[in-house]
Amino acid sequence: MNKYGVLVISHGSRDEGWVKLVDDAVSAVRMPAETPIYASYLELVEGRLIQDGIYSLEAQGVTDIVVVPLFVSSGSTHIDEISYALGVIPEPTLETDLERFDIRARIHFTSPIDDDPVIAEIIYEKIKELSDNPSREIVLLIGHGSVEEGFHLKWRQGLEQLAERLKALGGYNEADVAMLLPDQVKRKMTWWAEHKPEHTVVVAPLFLSEGYFTSIVIPSRMEGFEYRYNGRALLPSPQISLWIEKQIASRITTANR
Repeated sequence: MNKYGVLVISHGSRDEGWVKLVDDAVSAVRMPAETPIYASYLELVEGRLIQDGIYSLEAQGVTDIVVVPLFVSSGSTHIDEISYALGVIPEPTLETDLERFDIRARIHFTSPIDDDPVIAEIIYEKIKELSDNPSREIVLLIGHGSVEEGFHLKWRQGLEQLAERLKALGGYNEADVAMLLPDQVKRKMTWWAEHKPEHTVVVAPLFLSEGYFTSIVIPSRMEGFEYRYNGRALLPSPQISLWIEKQIASRITTANR
């Protein structure tokens, strides 16, 4: 008989607060009865890496592991290398130092965040305090991005679809996107300053947790421009736990058909 377990994978950080936010979100996930869940990290969290999670779940008799990649975009190169190391794809698109994991269980790989409506709602909740007249505001969604061609396209598609959801949720006049890699922020801010100088730009970061990118990099790229920004990332939010639950249900339900 199949026994399911869940492996949530996120990037990891040396910042204990960053890790705690992810751990708290995973701990709040409501699981099917007798289904263990493990929060693992790609790097930087010793003793909690992906292989540790696999071994822990298999030691509990798990035969089928639902893997939830807690990353904001399919365009992340980490999704590619993790998929390869888990045996989901035969070869990585880009070179990776990640080797195949030692796995006996079957892997059921879910999708990362991309343009999920739940995520749009989280972002809107974080930025709506910055808004006082949406019809004269432009929301600019900023993500990490990628310079790799195929990955860049996935980043752009996900960001643009999320931005449209934000526009509808907040009733903003315009919605736009920019990546940090390649650096598109100055070009986008310059364009809006020239074409709609009477409008206010509300900046929304698409990052899992607050840190270097939200507090240092984004403000540094915005120097010289007028904008509104509070640097609030997706976590903490109870809706991240709901998103994880939805990802789990999509695979367990499908596998049991």
